[in-house]
This record gives sequence, C-alpha cells and structure tokens, in this order.
Amino acid sequence: MAGVLESVNQRTQLVGENRLELLLFRLNGKQIYGINVFKVKEVLQCPKLTTMPHSSPVVRGVAHIRGGTIPILDLGLATGASPIENIENCFVIITEYNRRIQGFLVRGVERIVNMNWSDIQPPPKGLSNDNYLTAVCQVDKEMVEIVDVEQILSEVAPTRQNITDGIVTDDVQTNAKNHHILIVDDSSVARKQIKRCMEDVGFATTVLCDGKEALDYLQNMVADGVDITHEFSMVISDIEMPEMDGYTLTTAIRNDSRLQDLFILLHTSLSGVFNEAMVKKVGADGFLAKFQPDELARIAIETVDAQAQAEA
Repeated sequence: MAGVLESVNQRTQLVGENRLELLLFRLNGKQIYGINVFKVKEVLQCPKLTTMPHSSPVVRGVAHIRGGTIPILDLGLATGASPIENIENCFVIITEYNRRIQGFLVRGVERIVNMNWSDIQPPPKGLSNDNYLTAVCQVDKEMVEIVDVEQILSEVAPTRQNITDGIVTDDVQTNAKNHHILIVDDSSVARKQIKRCMEDVGFATTVLCDGKEALDYLQNMVADGVDITHEFSMVISDIEMPEMDGYTLTTAIRNDSRLQDLFILLHTSLSGVFNEAMVKKVGADGFLAKFQPDELARIAIETVDAQAQAEA
C-alpha cells in the first residue's frame, strides 16, 4: 500500500498524448473501479470521521486533514450499492473536482495503471449502475468501471445551475440566436449543465459525447462543404473523455487547416497550473474550471461579440 500512496504523489503530472493513469480501487465486491490519478491529491487510511447532522446519507462524515475539513463520501452508497462497512480498515481517496476537495471512502486501493484514452470506452448499455459510470476499460482481462464523479457530486452537493440575472440581456439573446455552439463532454450531467447554460443565453447547441465523435463529426461536415467557423461559433470541450481526450481533440483541430480557426474552450473538472500550461501547449483559446454558469455564459457572449466585431 505504501508504494501505491507514494505513486499517487509522484505521478499526477502525466503529460503524455491521449494518455491517462487510473488509480484502481474496490468497493464492496470483486468489481474494480478506476479514477483518474490527475484528480487524486492523496490516498490515506480512513481517518476518524465526525458525523454531520442533516447531511446526505452518502456523506459518512467529515475528516480534519492537513488543516482543512473535508467531506468523506461513501462511494458504495453513492453508486447505489450497500454502504462500506468497517471503515476503520478502509481507505479514503482525497480528490479535487470542480475546485472542491472531497474524500471518497473505498474498501481497498489496488494500483495505478497507465492507459491510452483510445482504450477507454463508453459503458455498455444494461450495466446495473451505468448511471454512475462515465467509461469502462479492460485491465488484465478484467473490466474496470470508471465512476462518473460529476454525477455523484451533482446529487450529493448540487451547485448553482442558473445564470445570474442581468448577464443575459434582450440584446444578448437576440445576438445569440445567430450562433451555434458545439458541446463535447462524456458526463451526462456536464452535458446537460452546459447545454442548459448556453440555451439560456439563446445559443443553438449540438451535443456530442467524446473527442473522437466530435472530430469525426467536424471533419465529415467540412468534407461535405460546410464552412465550419460559420457553422459553429465555438467548441466547448471537456478534457477527460473516452477514446480521445480534449487535449488530443484540440491538437487535431489545430492541425487540420479546414478546422484550425475554431474557437475552443476547454471546460473541465481538472484544475491547476499544469492544465493551464497544457491548454496553451495544444492551442486552445481558453480554459474554465467546471461548473461556473456565469463565467461560461460571459465567455460565450464575449467570444461571439469579438467575432462579430472582427467580421464588421
């Protein structure tokens, strides 16, 4: 276990190209689950928990770790299974999602594996807990289920979804009706959030589930003679996606002369200076941590305004 903990601390700076590292763990049964190492801050033996009254049953308590108070979520309960028992013998994966720190209670932590995003697939239909999965992959001939943490957090600790009054004026909505935005995200929760935000501004939207699907879609459109920058005013893409991640999608768009002028905003639950450096490296136009409806709306409004001024 010490080796796994050390690896988490040392290996979160994976650069790679269309690659990720997964921390594998188990809940109550034999099924193996995975989480992107990039979102993991540390792994530790479950500390003493303080119960919080009136909190969600999924929140087993809070822990005082390194000067902070962190909610600890039971991933068994969160995914619709039975609660994890004998928690003093279990582990907590401390993560950062959407600019929040939280811990996930798990039965045991296995190891870290290096994967290519092309080996990560959408979950097959019919899995009993597919509402809580964002992807699956094979490791040593065993299926690994990758948890949709955004789905879990949206149920346990929902964030504000609506745009603040005053940001979307009548003039903004009138202008937005002339613009179309492509949304690319593998999380069903994130897709719905972004789509609603953009449509509340007045934009038309097209929603796709991963980078490969988006690249194929765009390339097929230009092959049919579509002027892609007139069709889409911007692309809002997640970074973590099965088959092709957002960094690789951005690089592919920039390397295709027919697509390279598209405005690309990488919109992700990943955070930190490293991600901002990668955004610049691959040539994206901007980076925004999820989910900030006001900031997302402002960026979209300012982008189409700038495009209109450039065309005038």
